[in-house]
Amino acid sequence: GGAQTPRRQFDAWQDWAKQRGAKGLAYVVFGEDGELKGPVAKNLNEEERAGLKEAVGAEDGDAVFFAAGSRESSQLLLGAVRVELASRAGLLHPDEFAFTWVIDFPLFKRTDDPDDDDVAVGHSKWTSMHHPFTMPSADWIDKFDKDPEHAMSDSYDIVCNGNEMGGGSVRIHRDDIQDRVLNVLGIDKAEADEKFGFLLEAFKYGAPPHAGIALGWDRTAAILAGASSIRDVIAFPKAGGGRDPLTGAPAPISDEQRAETGVDYDPEEDE
Repeated sequence: GGAQTPRRQFDAWQDWAKQRGAKGLAYVVFGEDGELKGPVAKNLNEEERAGLKEAVGAEDGDAVFFAAGSRESSQLLLGAVRVELASRAGLLHPDEFAFTWVIDFPLFKRTDDPDDDDVAVGHSKWTSMHHPFTMPSADWIDKFDKDPEHAMSDSYDIVCNGNEMGGGSVRIHRDDIQDRVLNVLGIDKAEADEKFGFLLEAFKYGAPPHAGIALGWDRTAAILAGASSIRDVIAFPKAGGGRDPLTGAPAPISDEQRAETGVDYDPEEDE
């Protein structure tokens, strides 16, 4: 549905997206007669129009939103649109608990994504999506280092009512697989031995297959309490800038306290 949405409402969605930091939110409408309408419709040829309709499973009378830009920022925007649409349509039922497992996460991600502020592990154009000890999925164990862009991991999230409650992964327990993962990350043998030698050496003696998962108790408590934010269930939530309203931290310290912490230590002065 959605094809009958007034133009002013589509324009309001543009403003909504921009308030979230996006450049905008593109859309097309498949009319009841099958005609494609919308600001970008004229840029699509007949083959692209048919391909779009098939790719998203649209029918006549449907509106389709899509985003342009880096993968992560586009996915976050469209995910937020989906939740907002469901909320406005009264499709969300916060008093019910709907669980699902999210699987098939990528094993690696690019290090040149401008929207990703994670610290990259290694020195190549690829870094770990989760961490460098995540096991590749069974279908990718033999080929993940030949096609890092599409390699999948054996990891998972548990989600309730659209909120991630926890996550984890199957861990690597074989030294040959661990060596290949580190190689994709641009970590050579010397650096691997220096940083992870104890682990790689232990793998040579045999390690059982193992996995882990951890729940976020703040998020779990928020879901159980029906709170819209984890700030409502955290004992001492922080305000803007990481400030603690209860204790007044962070606060200025004296020169003596600063010296005691050793934050200004300069190793070269000891040489």
